Amino acid sequence: MVFSSPVRLWLLPNAALLTALAVWGIVRYPHLPGRIPLHISTDGVDAWTSRSVGSAFVLVFVHLGATVLLTACAELTLRVTPSAELPDNVAPFGNGLVRSSLNRPRTRASALWTARALLTFNACVGVSLLIGCAVLWRSAPEPEVSGWLFTAMIVPILVGTALTVVSAVRDRRAPAH
Repeated sequence: MVFSSPVRLWLLPNAALLTALAVWGIVRYPHLPGRIPLHISTDGVDAWTSRSVGSAFVLVFVHLGATVLLTACAELTLRVTPSAELPDNVAPFGNGLVRSSLNRPRTRASALWTARALLTFNACVGVSLLIGCAVLWRSAPEPEVSGWLFTAMIVPILVGTALTVVSAVRDRRAPAH
């Protein structure tokens, strides 16, 4: 898939986060204990697993998958014909379906806002996973996890979600022409 230039520019923070996570994980991996956290709750680590590439890099793989998925969504958002550009007398699929059958951005500008919001959301997810990696890649197998960890991991995701919702609301309120 050839990415449009607006998507390429907004992919840079995500590429930087993926690179930082991968390099940090590669550097940390040889120093990890034989047991690493499998599940972390608000009470600390409550499940452990043996160290392996899969278990140590699971958060990196999750961020890679999210990046691929959200980048594809952002690119497709930019490729959809906005509702403002559809002729008034033609249904989008030629089979009588109404315009609301596909939730299209209203304008090219709102499509760009939505694509940027998706990629910003993905970067926020990456920051949350970066914090999770700090716990996952500790040198000593300690069950203790600071109480602020959950908040530190959820706040970036909430910020990214809010930005995406604001983008959607802005699109719905924008004039159609």
